[in-house]
Amino acid sequence: MTLGLRDVEVIPSNTPEDLPKTLSPFEYVLQTASQKAMAVYRREIDNAARGEPALVLAADTVVVAASGDILEKPRSEREHVGMLRALRDGGVHRVFTAVAGMAPLLSAVAPGYVMKTCVEETAVTFDPRVTDELIMAYVRTREGVDKAGGYGIQGMGAVLVEKIEGSFDNVVGLPLRATLRLIEELMAHNEEDGFGVPHGEDGEGEGEEEEE
Repeated sequence: MTLGLRDVEVIPSNTPEDLPKTLSPFEYVLQTASQKAMAVYRREIDNAARGEPALVLAADTVVVAASGDILEKPRSEREHVGMLRALRDGGVHRVFTAVAGMAPLLSAVAPGYVMKTCVEETAVTFDPRVTDELIMAYVRTREGVDKAGGYGIQGMGAVLVEKIEGSFDNVVGLPLRATLRLIEELMAHNEEDGFGVPHGEDGEGEGEEEEE
C-alpha cells in the first residue's frame, strides 16, 4: 500500500521494540514509531545513491489486553496460544497504532526536518465461542507470528473476531485516513513556511516507508 506516493521503498529500521511496558500504550507506540522514523531518516539523509528522502513514514502497533498488558509479537507457539486465549477470554481489547512522518526542510532552520505524529485506537472483541482447537489451528498457520497480539484481522485471523469499534485499517497496522492527513500536514508545513518540497516543485519525490 503506497497511498498514491511514487518511488516508495520499504526500509527496515532495525529499531528494537523494547521500551518500558510501564509507559502508557499511547506513549509506547508514539515513541517507538518516532524512533523508527528517525533511524531511517538519519540513515537515508546522506544516501548519495538515492538522495535525501522527500518523506519518511514509520508505524508501530501494539495490542492492549483487557488486563492492561501491552502485547507485541508472540515469541513462541506457547506464548502465541496463551495470548489468543487471553484476548478471547478477556473481553474487549484495544489496538493502538502510531504513525510518525518526517520530511526534510530546504532551509537551514534547526533541526533541518519536520516531524508529525498521530495515534489511533480501535476496540476489538474476539468471539467468545472460539474454541481452543480453533486457536491452535490458527497458531499453526503461522499467520500471526509477526503481528502484534498474534493475529491478522485482514487474513484468517478474522475468524477470531466478533466485532470492532473504530478503524479497521488501524488493526491491520496502518490507519489510512490518519496517515493521509499526516502527510498533508507535513506538506502544508513546508508550503506555509516557504521551504518548498524536496525533489521538484510539484511536490512529487521519493518516499520511504519503514516496515513495521
